[in-house]
Amino acid sequence: MAYALLGNSLAELTAMAGSLLLAGADPLEIARWWVDHDDARKVVGFAAVTALTRWLFDRAGYEPPRAADSIGELGPQPGDHIGMVGLFPPLIRRIVAAGARLTVLELKPKLVGEQDGYRVVLDPQELAGCNKLLATSTLLLNRTFESVRAHAGKAEKIAVIGPGASCLPDPLFARGVTLMGGVWVADGPALLAAIAAGQAWGDSSFKTALTAREYPGLANLRARATA
Repeated sequence: MAYALLGNSLAELTAMAGSLLLAGADPLEIARWWVDHDDARKVVGFAAVTALTRWLFDRAGYEPPRAADSIGELGPQPGDHIGMVGLFPPLIRRIVAAGARLTVLELKPKLVGEQDGYRVVLDPQELAGCNKLLATSTLLLNRTFESVRAHAGKAEKIAVIGPGASCLPDPLFARGVTLMGGVWVADGPALLAAIAAGQAWGDSSFKTALTAREYPGLANLRARATA
């Protein structure tokens, strides 16, 4: 899984669909596209990263826990100052309703300002006072996580959610992330059929919530995968 709306990547991928020739390619080579290629190939490269993660988890017999909610188990409450990277209206309503203060970091200037119960900003320095942070996994895809993390240094809980949060979490847990909320495909053929038909994914996949406390670690997974 990977977010496919990075720049003009979706249109580019559609145009390149017949020429990428991914079947049978070395997945590690494809994964390296994430580092130094155009947006379209970054998307494919990061999808390969999450696919390799799933391969390792399967080999080790490990399945991440299912998510208890859609807001990274942050438990917003009065007195919290929550930072949100990317504007997610359904999640905003839940946080505001809980009585927490909310600051949303966005890239679109037209959204900036005081809104109904929350504030939208462009400057990541505005995250400095947040004690909890909810970030989209697009930060990993476009490689801006480090910058945002540096400005949210006081955050005690950091949840990274989205399709791309299905990657190996070890480096992120080492940087203070407390939860990775990704997607687990339970039935691949059913998921592909639902996507092709424009239907809901149903039971073909589910959201996961992998915490630093529960995660067994890469060394443990490698040992189990090769046992």
